[in-house]
Order: sequence, then structure tokens, then C-alpha cells
Amino acid sequence: MDAVPVAFWVVAMLVALAIAFDFMNGFHDAANAIATVVSTGVLRPLNAVIFAAFFNVIAILVFELHVAATVGR
Repeated sequence: MDAVPVAFWVVAMLVALAIAFDFMNGFHDAANAIATVVSTGVLRPLNAVIFAAFFNVIAILVFELHVAATVGR
């Protein structure tokens, strides 16, 4: 009977690890996008962060979770 709870917690920890990795990978992608426009001199750092935040909010309002649903299939 002890194997069932252990298996459940192993799977739960793997799912939590996958979600954490995906969340951190999103930060990495956003940082790369901001660093590109800042390093080329297109935008100042504050403007680049505001620009990225604004368009991330717009993207979730326009596309909702359609991209995530497509990738999930």
C-alpha cells in the first residue's frame, strides 16, 4: 500500500517541476527579447520593459489560451 502514495508524489513532483521549468523558460524568452532591443539601441531598458509588458497583456487578451491549447494537443 505504500507504493501508491509514493508513486503519486513522484508524479506530482514531476508535474510541478515541468510547470516550474516552463514558467522560468518564459522569463528567459522575455529577457532575450528585451535584451535584443536594448543592446541594439532601439529602446532604452525601461521603455523595452514597458513595451514588452504592454504587448504581453494585449496578446493574452487577443489570443487568450488558443496557442496553449494548440501546443497541448
